This record gives sequence, structure tokens and C-alpha cells, in this order.
Amino acid sequence: MGAIERNGYRFVPEFSVIEQNGAIHVYNRENFIEEIHFQFSGNYPELDQIEDLVDQYCEKHNL
Repeated sequence: MGAIERNGYRFVPEFSVIEQNGAIHVYNRENFIEEIHFQFSGNYPELDQIEDLVDQYCEKHNL
């Protein structure tokens, strides 16, 4: 799963299948901003779930 770019921000997902959790690392240019933590079920998180989390973050932060 690759990075998502929106309005100069880059969202890089990482996840652990064993632990069934993950994080999306948020960057503005090369500066790390924060992590968005999430849980999922199955072999990997659904792309729609990742995109929804990114959309929510962008709305919350007016990006």
C-alpha cells in the first residue's frame, strides 16, 4: 500500500497483520506531523478504510 498525497501532505500507512493494527504517518513536505492509529480485521486493511481516515483527517484540519 503506497502513500496518499493531499494538498502538500503525505499519508504513509503501515500495519501489522499479526497485531491487526496500523498507523498512518502524516508528513507535511518532509516534516513528520503525527500518527493516525487504526485497527482492522482480515489479512490487510481495506484501501477504503485508509482513504476514509485520510479524508477525516483532512476535513478536521481544513486541508
